[in-house]
Amino acid sequence: MITTAKRLTTVEEYYFSAKLREVRQLIAEGKPVINMGIGSPDLAPDASVIAAIQSAVNDDNAHQYQSYQGLPELRLGMADFYKNYFDVDLNSNTEVLPLMGSKEGIMHIALAFLNQGDQVLIPNPGYPTYSSVAKLVEAEPILYDLIATKNWEPDFDALEKLDLSRVKLMWISYPHMPTGATGSLVLFEKLVAFARKHQILLVNDNPYSFVLNDHPISILQVDGAKEVALELNSLSKTYNMAGWRVGMVCGNATFIDAILKVKSNMDSGMFYGIQKGAIAALKLDASWFDILNKVYAQRRELIFQLAEKLGCTYDQNAVGLFVWAKLPAGIHSSEKFIDDILFNQHIFITPGTIFGSNGEGYIRFSLCVTAEKIQEAIDRFDK
Repeated sequence: MITTAKRLTTVEEYYFSAKLREVRQLIAEGKPVINMGIGSPDLAPDASVIAAIQSAVNDDNAHQYQSYQGLPELRLGMADFYKNYFDVDLNSNTEVLPLMGSKEGIMHIALAFLNQGDQVLIPNPGYPTYSSVAKLVEAEPILYDLIATKNWEPDFDALEKLDLSRVKLMWISYPHMPTGATGSLVLFEKLVAFARKHQILLVNDNPYSFVLNDHPISILQVDGAKEVALELNSLSKTYNMAGWRVGMVCGNATFIDAILKVKSNMDSGMFYGIQKGAIAALKLDASWFDILNKVYAQRRELIFQLAEKLGCTYDQNAVGLFVWAKLPAGIHSSEKFIDDILFNQHIFITPGTIFGSNGEGYIRFSLCVTAEKIQEAIDRFDK
């Protein structure tokens, strides 16, 4: 009898992979489901980006294997992006590695730095993939609490009380997903000092910096951060290119070389045309974000109205592609709450529990829904 690897017993299928089958079944039955669960941008990339990929497919080398490190122009575009928006200097040849989406970077980093039995500090609430990947490489996830009363920032006193002798890596994500907490350079300075003190690799997952956020920051802005920190970034939300799968990891050359050693054994380079499109996207000026954020701001105001219809409260100062809302007092199950809405009003909202135990009592709305659809959702509660 052929059996699966034991590591598969440590993880579950990704929540959205399973839940969306249920949503698709309701749609197949004729139910008018409005999906507010997924952070997949519904807006198109800029016209120049589309033109760039269309033109590129006719280039002589467009259909060949590409460099594992990406085109030099792409790495330079990524380095320029960091210089222009974060005032961070990166060597495009040694400190930038393009990725097929930052999600694959999470696995590459885990494979490059974690051994069996190593421990990984993971935010609760936080992106579920951090824990899943740790388990898949046979490391041990150690959850650290983030709570609203501390602005969804780590409690350093609590961290210092932990036995950190086996901790090799720490995941952070600011602007924070799912809560939208912004973080700060002061917080990053504390995190870098903590990582240096305990010789922990710090990884900031940073794909939401430019969505409804007037003050984008990078952990690499902190003096000495490159000694202990990496940063993942992505074009998915920033430039509406989620399906293109373009991301990057930035950090010192030694760390990048280790990740490249893994990556070069797992793919054969990013499609040439996609790289050309990404290069065009990275050349867009700040007016692109102004246009994008006008749309998201309108949608967010409507989501606030919907949250209020449900008796929820929220932080108007949170940033990013989602609205994180606290359920009314007396509601004890986020999953039951969203299921009742899914089956009665045919609106899919994400329960906070998929992001960890500290997500209980919260739900998350995506802004990747048209204003018209959000208004339709609001109207369903008036009938």
